[in-house]
Amino acid sequence: MATILWLKAFHVIFMVAWFAGIFYLPRLFVNHAETDEPAVIERLKGMERRLLYFVTPFALLTIAFGLALIMAYGKEWFAAAKWLHYKLTLVIILVGYHIYCFKLLRVFQQDKNTRSPKFYRIFNEVPVLILFAVVILAYVKPM
Repeated sequence: MATILWLKAFHVIFMVAWFAGIFYLPRLFVNHAETDEPAVIERLKGMERRLLYFVTPFALLTIAFGLALIMAYGKEWFAAAKWLHYKLTLVIILVGYHIYCFKLLRVFQQDKNTRSPKFYRIFNEVPVLILFAVVILAYVKPM
């Protein structure tokens, strides 16, 4: 049981770190889309790149500890935990969101952004909604 608690603790720690970056990166994209000052643009490019590459290992560690938890609990538990299947679906969507951030990073790095700051403000809300749903599924287990 102690092993499972450690796995849960590290899973949550890395998830919090991952979400911190995933919340902040689109805000940088908003600022980038709003400015046309060359010095600010160059600073934002560096911040965006460093942040995305900094939080990516947290995403991988979140997933690794989550998979370790599933393995520790076993196949029967996994089959019965319907809430977890929904959570995993949301995690897959979040991984897609994270990967899409690499595409957006490349667009900004090449000065080819055509999207409005409003798009990035809305884009910024996606992980918030996913976080709410994941936490409710993981702690309330409504299914």
